[in-house]
Amino acid sequence: MAAYGLYTHISSNKIRSILLLAGLFLLIYVIVFAGALVAEVLLYSNKSVDFYLIQARRDLIAAFPYATLAAALWIVIAYFFHQNMIDAVTGGESVTRQQQPRLYNLLENLCISRGIPMPKLKVMDSPALNAFASGLNRRQYSITVTSGLLQALNDQEIEAVLGHELTHIRNGDVQLMVVAVIIAGVVGFFGELFFRMFTNLSWNSSGSGWSSSSSSSSSSSSSSDRDSKGGGGAIIAIIIAVALILLAWLLSQVVKLALSRSRELLADAGSVELTKNPDAMITALRKIENRGELPGATSAVMELCVDNPREGFADLFATHPSVDNRVKALVQFAGGHDPGPLALPSDTADESDEPEESATGQLQPPVPRGPWSDPSEPAGVPGTRPGPSEGPWGPHR
Repeated sequence: MAAYGLYTHISSNKIRSILLLAGLFLLIYVIVFAGALVAEVLLYSNKSVDFYLIQARRDLIAAFPYATLAAALWIVIAYFFHQNMIDAVTGGESVTRQQQPRLYNLLENLCISRGIPMPKLKVMDSPALNAFASGLNRRQYSITVTSGLLQALNDQEIEAVLGHELTHIRNGDVQLMVVAVIIAGVVGFFGELFFRMFTNLSWNSSGSGWSSSSSSSSSSSSSSDRDSKGGGGAIIAIIIAVALILLAWLLSQVVKLALSRSRELLADAGSVELTKNPDAMITALRKIENRGELPGATSAVMELCVDNPREGFADLFATHPSVDNRVKALVQFAGGHDPGPLALPSDTADESDEPEESATGQLQPPVPRGPWSDPSEPAGVPGTRPGPSEGPWGPHR
C-alpha cells in the first residue's frame, strides 16, 4: 500500500504489520517442511526424490498444528518480553525525573504540547550517539538514549531527537519494526538449528546414505549391497532442504526492505513539527553521523535507531536514508540550514592525545612533569634549556 501522507503512512504500517505476521507463519511452515525432508533422508536413505517430497508433505500436515502453536507462542513471548530482550542486549535502564531531570523534562514537555502519552525513558551507558523507540502498545512504549548522546548534544538537539522518536511511536513505525525483529529472530533461530544439525551429518562413501558424524564410522559393511540408485534422490532432497532454509532466511532479511526509508524522513519532519526547530534536527543528525554504532547490538536493534550507518554493498539493504539525504530534505522542505559535517570536542581531544612524531618519524612518549619540574626545561625534551637570549616565557626583548 503506497503512502502519500501521514495518515496513509500509519494505515500502511498497520497493514504491513499484519502481512508480516502472516508471512512469519508461512516461513515457519517452509522451515518445518525442510526439516521433514532431512528427517526422511535420515530414516530412508535409498529412496527417490518423489518419495521424500511426499513423506515430507505428510509430515508437514501432521506437524501443522504444532508449528502454528510454536509460532503463536513465539509471538506472545515477543509481545510481552521483547523490551526485556532489547534491554538485555543494549543495557538500557529506566530512569526517573530525579535521575535525569534534564532529559525527562524535555520529553515531558513534548508530550504535553501534543497530548501524547508519556513513554518510558531509558538510558544506556555507551559513548555512541544514538537513540531508539520500542514497544507494541501504549503501556510498552519507551525511548532509549545513549549517555554519549546526552553529553554531545545540547537541549534543543536532544529535544529534536526525542521528537523524532515520538513521531515513530505516533506513526506506528515502532510496531512494524518490532514485528520485523520478531520474524528475523524466529527464522534465524530455526535456520541455525537445522544448519547445525545438517553439519553433523555425513554421506557414507559406500552409498548407504546419510548418518551422524559420530556414528558414521560404525556403519555395517553389509550395506554396500543396497541399491545405490536411491543415493542420488537423498542428495537432491538434502539440497532442496538447504535451499528452502536459505530461502526462508533470505526472505526474513528482505522483510526489512518492506520498511520504507520514507519513515525516517517523516520522523524527521514530525520532529520539526513538534519542536518548530529544523536547525536543531539538522545539527543533531550531523553530530550523530558516523558515531551511532552500538557495540554488541544486533542488526535488528540497530534498525530501530535514529541512524544506522551502512557503507558499500550493505547500503543497498539499509532501512535508513543517508544523513546527507535527510539533511537535504530538511533544508528543502523545512527551511533549515546545513552546517556540514560537525566535529565534536571529543574528536579533537582524541587527536591531541596522540603522541607527536620526532624528526626521525618515531613516536616520542610524553615526558611526565610534576610540581618540582624545572620550568625552564621544555616539555617533552629533557636535558635541554633555552638559549641565553630566551627565557621560560619566550625570547627577551
